[in-house]
Amino acid sequence: MSSIRIKSNVVNPALDLCRDFISLFYPQYCLGCSQALFKGEEILCTRCIRDLPKTGYHLEADNPIKLRLAGRLPAKHVMAFLKFRKTGIVQHLLHQLKYNNHPEVGIRLGKIYGNELMQAGYTNEFDLVVPVPLHQTRKRRRGYNQSACFAQGLSSSLQIPWDETISTRKVGTSTQTRKTKVERWENVKDVFAIRESEKIKGARILLVDDVITTGATLEACGKHLIEAGCKELSIACLAEAQ
Repeated sequence: MSSIRIKSNVVNPALDLCRDFISLFYPQYCLGCSQALFKGEEILCTRCIRDLPKTGYHLEADNPIKLRLAGRLPAKHVMAFLKFRKTGIVQHLLHQLKYNNHPEVGIRLGKIYGNELMQAGYTNEFDLVVPVPLHQTRKRRRGYNQSACFAQGLSSSLQIPWDETISTRKVGTSTQTRKTKVERWENVKDVFAIRESEKIKGARILLVDDVITTGATLEACGKHLIEAGCKELSIACLAEAQ
């Protein structure tokens, strides 16, 4: 066992030196502001993380989106990490995540929010993280599910598993943008199904999505999870749009 530790101590400084050398010629850039990242920074620089417009909803039992879903979906916790503002950093980061092939943005933001939830006392609130699914056609086109990236980051910090195979989207739907509240519900009410329901029976599920507007998508997907036997449902979104 001691020989393994000695070998590890020898190799790690060499790897660090190699990374430092490479970064001189191929610096990593912040995906929020495009400035060079300093050593120890990952994906986003310290200033961009500091300036993120956070909602603080995980500290408010009756926050605006919890009230928005009241009477529609029985959820214990309903949270959103950031406030979406047009032309702001959140819009830019979501664009990087969804359209510029940067799934690491979702993972990084999920880790940051997961750490904040842990610090706020959410250490034993959930058993499994489940992302709202994409239809397979759209997922193949994009290469990944952006909500699953956020779920992966949350899972890492909360130290609980995540699974994007449980909830599926049976049919493709048109974008929810520019639809009314009623139109959004009609667009998604019958599109979700649960696969392998035994995985969620008796489990406390944290359902996650990238953006919440009216909550229609989360309502439709969440109802299927409850009907499939999950013990308790909570919701966390990357951003809230007004």
